[in-house]
Amino acid sequence: MVDAEASFDVAKLGSKDAYKLLTSALIPRPIAWVSTVSREGIPNLAPYSFFNAVASDPLTVMFSASVKADGSPKDSLKNAQETGEFVINLADEGLAEALNHTSGAWAHGVDEFAQARMTALPSTLIRPPRVEAAPVALECHVSQLTPVIGSDSTMVLGQVVLIHIRRDLLAADGLIDAQRYCPVARLGRDEYSTLGRIFSLARPKV
Repeated sequence: MVDAEASFDVAKLGSKDAYKLLTSALIPRPIAWVSTVSREGIPNLAPYSFFNAVASDPLTVMFSASVKADGSPKDSLKNAQETGEFVINLADEGLAEALNHTSGAWAHGVDEFAQARMTALPSTLIRPPRVEAAPVALECHVSQLTPVIGSDSTMVLGQVVLIHIRRDLLAADGLIDAQRYCPVARLGRDEYSTLGRIFSLARPKV
């Protein structure tokens, strides 16, 4: 009889293979295209798929950043720590290649906006610029920095203070029309996806 499932002991699997397996299971993951600015005024832009909304009041989002190969903090984390601000840019399918380009291990001080040929647009309430072409952008103040125990990652929580949405994405009810939005999401391996079939289910009244 063939077993109906495969089970993996994470301790035996090893962190690298466990990460690959987990990220192929937790799909699709929204991508935070995080823009920050250093104390010296140098902008930084990088994608993070360990990202989501975590609270509604105050409106709070998070992304998780690990360290570079040399053990130093990634620029997004370093800048957010030093300035207390960041922007979550959300990309659509047309921006997927530029978003992926900014995931490269660029040296500290390199302007990824320029590398990806993205125009930086001034934010309204905070210093870090946002991606002009992004259909949605969230201006955020850092509210909490939480090291993940036993790892080299830090969760960056931010309170959303301003939401920018491209006007043609808004439906009659004032919310975003998912079909027009066409966000890009992260899968496992080097795979990305867009939205497939969209359907509605009303929450049951208990």
